[in-house]
Amino acid sequence: NGTAIENFVCVIFNVSFMNCTWHVGRSVTEDTQYFLYWRPPKKEDVTECQDYIKDNHGRHTGCRFQNVAIENNAYFLVNGSSKLLLINSISDYIIVEKLTPPLNVTVNCTEASHRCSIWWQPPHTSHVKRKSCFKYEIVIENK
Repeated sequence: NGTAIENFVCVIFNVSFMNCTWHVGRSVTEDTQYFLYWRPPKKEDVTECQDYIKDNHGRHTGCRFQNVAIENNAYFLVNGSSKLLLINSISDYIIVEKLTPPLNVTVNCTEASHRCSIWWQPPHTSHVKRKSCFKYEIVIENK
C-alpha cells in the first residue's frame, strides 16, 4: 500500500562502521516514523538502532552503527508507526562492504622473461571469510 520503506541498504565502512539507509514510503503521512531492529545470526536478542539518521521532517531514514561485526548474515526489520495508517514492515535488505585497499602489494618483474608476479595481502573484512569472494582489478602503467 506504499507505506513500507524502499531501497533499504546497509554499507559497511572500514570493517566496523555500518550505515543502513532507506527511502520513506510513497503513501505515508507526516506523522509516520520508522524504527530499525537487527539481530545477528544465532542470537535471540533484537537491538533497536541507537543513532538514527533523520530527514527534514524528523523521520528516521537510516541508522549509524559503530563496532559492528556482521558474520555471514544479520537479520534486519524496519517497522513503522502512524496514527492514521497501517504501516507495512520490511525485512529485505542488501549489505555492501566498502573495503580498504589490499595491503603489502609486491611486484617482482624479470627482464629476461618479460613477466611480472604481483601478490598482496587481502583487506580485512567483517563478514566474508573466503578469499575467493573478492575480485581485484590491476592497472599497470609503463613509465
